[in-house]
Amino acid sequence: MSTAPPRLRPRGRGREVPARPGPPAAMAAGRERAARLLRQLQRAACRCPSHSHTYSRVPEHATLGNTDYAFEMAVSNIRYGEGVTKEIGMDLKNLGAKKVCLMTDKNLSQLPPVNAVLNSLAKYGINFQMYDEVRVEPTDQSFLDAIEFAKKGEFDAYVAVGGGSVIDTCKAANLYASSPTSDFLDYVNAPIGKGKPVTVPLKPHIAVPTTAGTGSETTGVAIFDFKELKVKTGIASRAIKPTLGIIDPLHTLSMPERIVANSGFDVLCHALESYTALPYKMRSPCPSNPINRPAYQGSNPISDIWALHALRIVAKYLKRAIRNPEDREARANMHLASAFAGIGFGNAGVHLCHGMSYPISGLVKTYKPKDYNVDHSLVPHGLSVVLTSPAVFAFTAQVHPERHLEAAEILGADIRTARIKDAGFILADTLRKFLFDLNVDDGLAAIGYSKADIPALVKGTLPQERVTKLSPRPQTEEDLSALFEASMKLY
Repeated sequence: MSTAPPRLRPRGRGREVPARPGPPAAMAAGRERAARLLRQLQRAACRCPSHSHTYSRVPEHATLGNTDYAFEMAVSNIRYGEGVTKEIGMDLKNLGAKKVCLMTDKNLSQLPPVNAVLNSLAKYGINFQMYDEVRVEPTDQSFLDAIEFAKKGEFDAYVAVGGGSVIDTCKAANLYASSPTSDFLDYVNAPIGKGKPVTVPLKPHIAVPTTAGTGSETTGVAIFDFKELKVKTGIASRAIKPTLGIIDPLHTLSMPERIVANSGFDVLCHALESYTALPYKMRSPCPSNPINRPAYQGSNPISDIWALHALRIVAKYLKRAIRNPEDREARANMHLASAFAGIGFGNAGVHLCHGMSYPISGLVKTYKPKDYNVDHSLVPHGLSVVLTSPAVFAFTAQVHPERHLEAAEILGADIRTARIKDAGFILADTLRKFLFDLNVDDGLAAIGYSKADIPALVKGTLPQERVTKLSPRPQTEEDLSALFEASMKLY
């Protein structure tokens, strides 16, 4: 009777030796241990679809107290450079645009930025129609007029040349022309409008900012005066942000002093408010669908970077840009700072300075600012925002005082011996000095308001929940009254 040859097992390199036969019980126990180990490995295996065939649905994220747990960054493409406006004709040709809407305002229609765009359109044979009826500080009616023009034109691309008023008007025109059966209030922010999410595809929109302030070329926000209620409100959706922002610093060289100043104050407050806004993880409610996550989400690690960088540029260059129109370095840097702050606040949001500014602009009586060629009373947006900033940041600094102190240091305050509990007062005093040095009107009283107007100003602030709820410190009507009263006089 022959026996089977013994099994071989390797030993060393290239050598084989007979395997030692083990008792049957030991072999069975070894096989059971191996099987048990395989079962454990299978249960612990990676469940992601790239690495395993055993992937199953991941449990939904549980949120504590219905606060959000995520933030989302959205920003337009940006192109920067002196003279880069000449490329717009090529961009539209690359897009295959057959009929373009060019939006601007009456003042700009005869100035170099619009001429530069017109030359580029002509050079590349772009068919277009111009709409130059945009209102500085637009209203619901001026939005509706532009929307009607856009609907009739059936355009396949848009170009906006101007400040925030022009770019915001173009966003609205593009939106409602792309959604022609929608009611105007469908997309307007709640509680004034319905605040519906935008689900329709929009046409390409190239924005050419001519001021260094709003950052509108980077954001999905369009602001207007709602005349019936005498307050500002707007439309906020990532879907309406421009396709491309053309940042050409040559366009800022012709800006008058006060326009440079008020635009720069908007950058200042965009940076300060977004950096001190309620953190995104504390904002509620958590959306049930990501399409409902608001454009303004609260401070977050990415927006913080852009806000602080913009603030540093403002501290270094704003005074130079205002005082010397020939300072190309300063004006070019403020143009970039506007975009940087736009990326920050366009995703983090702003809070009380902006929320309170809307009735300040909307309830204007007879004030007409220097250097603005308008036929109606007007409080420039940047001015309406910055006049309340000392009072606001003294109020909000109870929450995250270290951020307020950091901002004060960037703006020039010596904080080496500062106490953290004094952060708000230090930032407020720093802002007052900054504004005094730039000849800013001495508070709300200097632009036509009195204590008798405070109830109306508070009433106009209350609907601005989209931004006021991003304040790190909640506020009552009494708090708002006190803030307006403290802002009547600055110095």
